[in-house]
Amino acid sequence: MKLKQFLLTPSMSKRLIGKGILAHASVHEVLNRGTLVIVAGTTNGYVAEEVLDAIGQRKGFSREGFRRGAVVPPGQSTAPGKPADVVIVNGVWQKGLTIFDVVDGLKAGDVILKGANALSGDLRKAAVLIGDPKAGTAGAAIPAVVGRRVQLIVPVGLEKRVCDDLDDLAAALNSLDAEGPRLLPLPGEPFTELHAVETLTDSEAMLVAAGGIRGAEGSVWIAVQGENDCVAAAEELILSVRSEPPCAG
Repeated sequence: MKLKQFLLTPSMSKRLIGKGILAHASVHEVLNRGTLVIVAGTTNGYVAEEVLDAIGQRKGFSREGFRRGAVVPPGQSTAPGKPADVVIVNGVWQKGLTIFDVVDGLKAGDVILKGANALSGDLRKAAVLIGDPKAGTAGAAIPAVVGRRVQLIVPVGLEKRVCDDLDDLAAALNSLDAEGPRLLPLPGEPFTELHAVETLTDSEAMLVAAGGIRGAEGSVWIAVQGENDCVAAAEELILSVRSEPPCAG
């Protein structure tokens, strides 16, 4: 057995999540038969690139603007996001469609990938900030997930961890006297960079520290443990994303 530590910047984490989602059993299966909806978001932009590359249909896709909103430093503005999500039906990208165009036809076995703004400390639950009065894409996805057993997977980085219970936070942010965005806990499976490393290398990964400067702000330190060949595979994987530039969104 061996244990080795690695530093991941937020953009490295996003790329790892993209690679890991592609290897997720449910995503692999739905790409052969069924509908996969990749809801626009900055992390999901990396997911979309990996998925579209895998099926040979990346031409015409750009991560730039692939989102509906973005969190930026105070005083900065950002251009509006693109309206289209990535919808893949039976392995074919249906360009220009959004989740709103296809959600009523989704069924058990189909998969929605939707990002998040908050992740519970135990990594088992995620939540999204809500600014839309109809709860946006989350509001569209949840009836399909709860009502028709469509699977919801939530690609989300460890940088979005929060300390308090997400249901308690939602109750506070959604109260009548609160200002700002609301918060909606999601009935889906969070998928972090830890899950990506474990899925792709058959090792065990854990968060051990976080933070940094000079571009490492928001970074996380992870420890990977396992047989020597598994840890070596994790090191090779992480080295493959080491030059990932900061996410411009």
